[in-house]
Amino acid sequence: MSEGFFEAIEALETMTREPSDVLEEMNSRLSARELQLVLVYFVQEGRDSWCALEVFEWLKKENKVDEETMELMVSLMCGWVKKLIEGKHEIEDVIDLLVNMECVGLKPNFSMIEKVISLYWDLGEKDAGVLFVKEVLRRGIGREEGEQRGRKGGPTGYLAWKMMEDGSYRDAIKLVIEIKESNLKPEVYSYLIAMTAVVKELNEFSKALRKLKSFTKTGLISNLDAEDTLLIQNYQTTLLSDGVRLSNWVIEEGGPSFHGVVYERLLAMYICAGRGPEAEQQLWKMKLIGKEPDANLYDIVLAICASQKEVKSISRLLTRMEVTSLLNKKKTLTWLLRGYIKGSHYEDAAETVSKMLALGVYPEFLDRAAVLQGLRRRINQTGNVEVYFNLCKQLSDAGLTGPCLIYMYIKKYKLWVIKML
Repeated sequence: MSEGFFEAIEALETMTREPSDVLEEMNSRLSARELQLVLVYFVQEGRDSWCALEVFEWLKKENKVDEETMELMVSLMCGWVKKLIEGKHEIEDVIDLLVNMECVGLKPNFSMIEKVISLYWDLGEKDAGVLFVKEVLRRGIGREEGEQRGRKGGPTGYLAWKMMEDGSYRDAIKLVIEIKESNLKPEVYSYLIAMTAVVKELNEFSKALRKLKSFTKTGLISNLDAEDTLLIQNYQTTLLSDGVRLSNWVIEEGGPSFHGVVYERLLAMYICAGRGPEAEQQLWKMKLIGKEPDANLYDIVLAICASQKEVKSISRLLTRMEVTSLLNKKKTLTWLLRGYIKGSHYEDAAETVSKMLALGVYPEFLDRAAVLQGLRRRINQTGNVEVYFNLCKQLSDAGLTGPCLIYMYIKKYKLWVIKML
């Protein structure tokens, strides 16, 4: 290091003159490397770190900031921010530093706001991270940066995404709604991120319910009482209500260009919640705006509607099957069949099997067995054997089952009726 370097440090530390005046005077005596070392010196603990920003500002004005110097300064500032967070400094201190960085022209190729959110989150200061985002929005910092970065969702969306990565889907939803209702103007994409969180939470909730039902079937736990059932319904309804509110905000603030992605999210929500008619409505909305849903989505919604025996919805969804290939017809009818089986609508399931056989396509063995088993149980309840007989005959004619021995006991006459099919 030259003697000029130490003189510059001493002059800057005494603060008898403006840093820009000192650097102007020493400019010819300092190399580019020494100017970088001045930055490093002042961001060390115990030094006047703010002086580093003034030095950088002067370098920027003199067009002496090359790529290496910019990377060095960004690294130094990130370390400085981390120290503030680790030292549990006030959030205002962190934001003031970001503002000063922007004022002196320090613009890294990534979002400093997102970097700070990550630091808060990774250091376990999650509540402070939420407060930081709210203060950033309140002051309107980085709004232009958020607009340029687009689909990341800005501070609100980024924090919601961090929550989702941790599996805290409900917290992500609450965060976005709370910020919106506080008139802090979150970014439009943050609503979409929150809608994704709704879908994920509904999906996890559905998995938990299926597991719970399997436990009740095996007798590991008692059956759900009316109060438990009501709590489950209310939780699911609340999630759906939140999703609809978020979708309305996207459409209000984002305009027609967002309609397609909103309908997609709503469709996913209703599928996860098992809401057939509502899911069907989103399919047609997507189709109307020219965003053709995947064929599998039609079949999934069809199965949900079949399980709930939504006759009108089923009829509408089946119309598209008329113009599809035989292979796709089999696929669609299989989804319909399994929907009926899930909803215990075995007469309708038997009719669907008949349709498949008439088309020359065969249902899977397990599906056929489930329908026959369900119909047998219905015979014991209603005494009606006609549907069962007809289905057995059709399956036998198609070579899908061997000869069947049908028997029934009429208690009143102490009579067994046996018939070979």
